[in-house]
Amino acid sequence: MPRKPSSQPNDVELAILRVLWDRGPSSVRDIHDALRPTRDAGYTSTLKMMQVMLEKGLLERDPSTRPHLYRSAVPEEQTQRRIMSNMLQTVFGGSAGKLVLRAVETGRINNEERAEIRKLLDRMEGGAQ
Repeated sequence: MPRKPSSQPNDVELAILRVLWDRGPSSVRDIHDALRPTRDAGYTSTLKMMQVMLEKGLLERDPSTRPHLYRSAVPEEQTQRRIMSNMLQTVFGGSAGKLVLRAVETGRINNEERAEIRKLLDRMEGGAQ
């Protein structure tokens, strides 16, 4: 029995979505050109992947334009929340604290992000309004 397609985007799908979130509605050619420096795939592979994403409900297409323009069906923040919720359960056993600790340990948090985290923690603790 074939496996039901996941509603969670895979790495290639996320790369396509990232282009759309950054640039807004785009043609297959625009997306393919944007991905070319980091992804060695032909135009038809990009097109096929986007058709699959359309079927999965990850993309929407405007057929009234030529070439067709595609856009993300779901906002970036909503996609991030869904992926994080899944990762939180499967990788960190539901512990948000462990997830944050591992993220901070990577050292990839800049000063602005660190300040944002502090403000959020202060708000959660009722310290700062």
